[in-house]
Amino acid sequence: MSGEMRDGRIVIVGASLAGLRAAETLRDEGFEGELTLVGDEPHPPYDRPPLSKQVLLGRAGAEQCGLPGRRELDATWKLGVAATGLDPLGKNVLLADGEHLPFDRLLITTGTRARPWPNPEEGALDGVFTVRTSDDSARLAAALDAGPGRVLVIGAGFTGSEVASACRERGLQVTVAERGRAPLIGALGGTVGDWATKLQRAHGVDLRCGVTVTALKGSNGRLTGAELSDGSRVEADVAVVCLGAVRNTEWLADSGLAAGPRGVACDAGCRVFTMYGIVTDDVFVAGDVARFPHPLFEYQLIALEHWGNAVAQAEVAAHNMISPGPRRRPHLAVPTFWSSQFGLNIKSVGVPTFSDQVVLAQGAPDERRLVAVYGYRGRITAAVTVNRAKWLEHYQRLIETAAPFPPGPGAADHLADREPVPSDVPDPRVLTHGPTVALTGHLPDRRLTLIRPAG
Repeated sequence: MSGEMRDGRIVIVGASLAGLRAAETLRDEGFEGELTLVGDEPHPPYDRPPLSKQVLLGRAGAEQCGLPGRRELDATWKLGVAATGLDPLGKNVLLADGEHLPFDRLLITTGTRARPWPNPEEGALDGVFTVRTSDDSARLAAALDAGPGRVLVIGAGFTGSEVASACRERGLQVTVAERGRAPLIGALGGTVGDWATKLQRAHGVDLRCGVTVTALKGSNGRLTGAELSDGSRVEADVAVVCLGAVRNTEWLADSGLAAGPRGVACDAGCRVFTMYGIVTDDVFVAGDVARFPHPLFEYQLIALEHWGNAVAQAEVAAHNMISPGPRRRPHLAVPTFWSSQFGLNIKSVGVPTFSDQVVLAQGAPDERRLVAVYGYRGRITAAVTVNRAKWLEHYQRLIETAAPFPPGPGAADHLADREPVPSDVPDPRVLTHGPTVALTGHLPDRRLTLIRPAG
């Protein structure tokens, strides 16, 4: 491609945060051609973080979470219709209604969906919910308004913990079941997980760790409770299934791209790999569905389910789609995310799961304000703050400069008496919830097979 791409056809599959911001960036940077956005939901782009926070507390309606547009787009919107396939040779996206959309450049921003309850019959009981879409959140908020006797939350990752927090704030009885030994342990490791255990119990959560829900029980099509692996039974009118996310890549199964359960693999410039690790020049990816290499984390492919990453990566992808090679930029943002639960603001920078040690640099385990710093092989890789967000920028600089771990004076209030301890990051397979940041190895995809030329 000799110069900037001003004209032609660009298709964006995925009409949420990343897709919208990419479309706006394309127009901002001078793309004047045909722009089409495809979305499987009937709604225009909306914001997801409030769905497990303000909406469940009744402070905002799900319909009030629309994303503000930064500019007029001059785009064709195809909402309520899913992409079902991709023909990379003919450069066509296939839609569920039979339409073929031709493209010169394609951006994949299909994101994730909530992992459903594994037993479809039990999952269909009236009173069983997931929280991912605007419609999900509206239905769950209405169920909580009705004042259920007890809510069962299955999975104590960030979404599960936020749901439990909203229930307690509403004065509802809530039981949380988590297969790992602590809430948030898959994202933040055992030290912070132990702190989260105390936090939830102090707020009246009936927290059950080291157990799984073996069956959801119902009567006349309505949920009545659940059986747990320790033989106990929980009576509940509402169950919220928070088993993590599934990446929306099935539509790419026959495309020859490096797309699988862990996402769509790409280079640092958001160009998608084929399943043989060859980079394409006309297919790009951004947001929750992407896996991209990061120099701070050994160039492993990293997958992030974070608001800020979706925006930053979408802007880089859009710029690179229409820019000549030398002007392309890498997406190297340090991951950050936040959660509000039980009256606290939890913020993270870096990748806490990419660690072997952690030290409590500020605060104490029984305080509601603390900073935990994570290290890997003697350098700082992440920090988590609780009600101390002003420290995030400081730790981000330390991560970006590969500063030594444990942090030196100035980064802590009394480190002299604090010994780093193992960060105790469990294998995700032993958890109910998955991490919101996942290092997914170096290979484009496990489906790799060697094709030998016929001879």
